[in-house]
Amino acid sequence: MAINRLLAFFLLTVSCNLYFSQNVTIKDTKVLLDGKQILKAEKITLAQYSFFSMKNDEEVLLYKYMDNETPSYVSDDYFILNFLSEKVIVKSKDLGKISNFMNSKKAMEKIIKWLLKERVLTHDGDLNPEHLAIFKEKYNESITARTIR
Repeated sequence: MAINRLLAFFLLTVSCNLYFSQNVTIKDTKVLLDGKQILKAEKITLAQYSFFSMKNDEEVLLYKYMDNETPSYVSDDYFILNFLSEKVIVKSKDLGKISNFMNSKKAMEKIIKWLLKERVLTHDGDLNPEHLAIFKEKYNESITARTIR
């Protein structure tokens, strides 16, 4: 019975992702939405990406993956989305939102799709401050505030 529920949940999740999906690709330094460039991307390391506005070349988003200084223990890993122009930081342990089997480019495409779905990014690549505030309320887990160093 539990397997049937799990299978139904999985199929529902996949169908929702297909329904809301848009064709987001990162090619060289271009972030393309349905073939139209909306952002510029720069891969800094495997665990860090920057995204820049097309209008003024300003860095709007910095993505970082943090292994919490324990590379062999992944249960304490998290990611940071730093929306620099809005001075908003979102930290989350929900790696399922972005994971793509260690393919960093595909993971970044998944993040852009997620931000488009949540309407944090417009179809022109601009940040929507009202939806960014909602996004932070929904997904920020205040990880470093709970961590004792």
